[in-house]
Amino acid sequence: MIRAVIFDLDGTLVDTEPIHFAAFSKVMGELGVTVAQADYWQRWIGYSDRDCFMAMLTEQGLKLEPALVEKLIAKKAVQYQAMIAGRELLYAGAKDFVRQCAQRFPLMLATGTFRHEADLILRSTGLRDWFVDIIAAEDVEHGKPAPDAFTAALGRLGFVLRQRDAIRSRQCLAVEDTHLGIEAASSAGMKVLAVGHTSDFSALAGADLVRPSLAETDLDDVLRRLARFS
Repeated sequence: MIRAVIFDLDGTLVDTEPIHFAAFSKVMGELGVTVAQADYWQRWIGYSDRDCFMAMLTEQGLKLEPALVEKLIAKKAVQYQAMIAGRELLYAGAKDFVRQCAQRFPLMLATGTFRHEADLILRSTGLRDWFVDIIAAEDVEHGKPAPDAFTAALGRLGFVLRQRDAIRSRQCLAVEDTHLGIEAASSAGMKVLAVGHTSDFSALAGADLVRPSLAETDLDDVLRRLARFS
């Protein structure tokens, strides 16, 4: 039985991955490095900013100096926030699906985005009040595909709700859009609904359920199907 839902943000609720790619490309271009779009979409989508920059620098044979990584992260944040300002970011059907979930379950966000960016997006899209809290990039030591974000989200949910009957990981539904997110949620012991906003269905095969988009996802159908797997 599902008792809580934990959402990813980028690529799941909001169409921001192309903007992240553009910001990464701009910042790495200042180092004389061209970021291949195929590399980002096939291998790095779902990484936190820190993990993504570290992967890019490593592949270029550049030294992973902490000060440089932090400088790149800060530059990318400036670019990204300027790029999302005033844009309509929500995927079709995302707000309705979140609303339906919030009417029945407590919600958490588990994202590789930094907290101030995630909070800004949730508030600008009118979703923030439906979420108990946010677990963001700076809240965990290891980003996805490690399970840290989902484990922390469940812990935070338990702390806030202080329910006598604690919600267990197998009672959580994670909603994701990448194989990294699916691996992270599955490793945390959660059921996973994957949406094909950013990835081919073949990359989402590890999820319990896969749907083309949130606009084509029926919550009651999802819950019925997951109940059969229990």
